[in-house]
Amino acid sequence: MTAADRTLIMTGATRGIGFEAVRDILQRSPGTHLVILGRRSSLAAILPHLRKISSHVSAIDIDLSSQESITAASAQLEDLLESGELPPLRGLVFNAGVHLSNALETTVDGYERTFAVNVMSTHQLLRRMHPYLQAPARIVVTVSDAHFGDVRHTGGTMPAPRWVVPQVARPGAFDRPGRVRAGRRAYVTSKLGGVYLVHEWARRLPAGIDIVSYNPSLVVGTGLAHETGGAFPFLMRRVIPLLTVTPLVDTPVPAGRKLADVVLGATIAATGAYIHRQHATVSSDESYDAGRESALWDWLEQV
Repeated sequence: MTAADRTLIMTGATRGIGFEAVRDILQRSPGTHLVILGRRSSLAAILPHLRKISSHVSAIDIDLSSQESITAASAQLEDLLESGELPPLRGLVFNAGVHLSNALETTVDGYERTFAVNVMSTHQLLRRMHPYLQAPARIVVTVSDAHFGDVRHTGGTMPAPRWVVPQVARPGAFDRPGRVRAGRRAYVTSKLGGVYLVHEWARRLPAGIDIVSYNPSLVVGTGLAHETGGAFPFLMRRVIPLLTVTPLVDTPVPAGRKLADVVLGATIAATGAYIHRQHATVSSDESYDAGRESALWDWLEQV
């Protein structure tokens, strides 16, 4: 077994495209020590499978909806990196996300859960871990073309995002917050927030530390739809899979390979770029707003 010479830390690796991506990464990059952040029960289920591929796999329990839990996990990572138990940190992947059936679920810290997990946890972890990154390094934030909020990108299944910070971080920020449509608006708004984070961090990170947003587009079999409510779970189980024979829809294995390409740098993109599957392209017009990006940063730095 090749000794590990680099560390990669990843959230959202216990199922779907994240799990397939880490399997691919471990096979293609035997010098990588993978540290997975996730819930203890989910970690226990996948670690034996990953350790058949590589012995360089660690796991840390975390609840991405809890600031205290994120702080504790970050402290563990810092200790491991500072002691030399982990090789130099060369990558961070923020692939975890939730899509709920309402916009009312509240975290232990009082924030709306979609925004807390999809946006706030990414910034909090990045804030703690970015000083340990050694160039060349790449940070990947999984977003979604649902942030466009138009028929072309969502087939009319998603509303447009509604961006007002800090209100969107609070439960009940959208009309009829207990309804499925409010949950979808919270999701697309959080994914717009992910693109904003990437743009602002790209301005602030030193040369050699790149950050990109990655849109896998529509992927069946990820488990993301199980909390969405309405007809969406049925569509993802019964209707959308029929489209996997077209270029419009992926399954987890090819989508995971594309994510692995982004993480390993096989997909070429400048820092701050938006990658759609395999190519850097433009995100929505609304996603290029330096004022919103700066304001989001300032607010996140205060919470």
